[in-house]
Amino acid sequence: MTMNDRIMEGIKLREIGDYQASIHYFQKLIEDKPTAGILYYQCAWGHDAMGKEREAVLYYQKAIQLGLNESDLQGAYVGLGSTYRTLGEYERAKHVLKEGMKKFPGNKALSIFYSMTLYNLDEHNEAMEILLTLLAQTSEDETIQSYQKAILFYAKQLDITWDQ
Repeated sequence: MTMNDRIMEGIKLREIGDYQASIHYFQKLIEDKPTAGILYYQCAWGHDAMGKEREAVLYYQKAIQLGLNESDLQGAYVGLGSTYRTLGEYERAKHVLKEGMKKFPGNKALSIFYSMTLYNLDEHNEAMEILLTLLAQTSEDETIQSYQKAILFYAKQLDITWDQ
């Protein structure tokens, strides 16, 4: 059985909701191959799915440190940043998500989680600007698209009024 096949077996366990078995499976694989970042990433994902965010952090960190392919690295940045945010570690979340956004500027999920973190840090204006811009740029809703220019214009100046 190839490593890819083994990874798919662990993912299947997680997908059917057997998170503990998936975590245990990936921990065993890590014992055999402790330098494979993908195993740590998958183990982190299992912890997150189980609501064990604190335990997920170390696995996300190790996965990023060891290296991942581009797609998994994006997921690890989202996972670690989001996990820090849910743990109330907002400055850490902000740092991780910002780092991810620099590496992967096209990843909209990173921006969404970053805006949530800004909200938690009472940086509401920037959080709203990010969300409104993403909404205007990505929504296929005709009523939103008909106001796209206005939404983009106001996103940067929500506190400004035009008093005659």
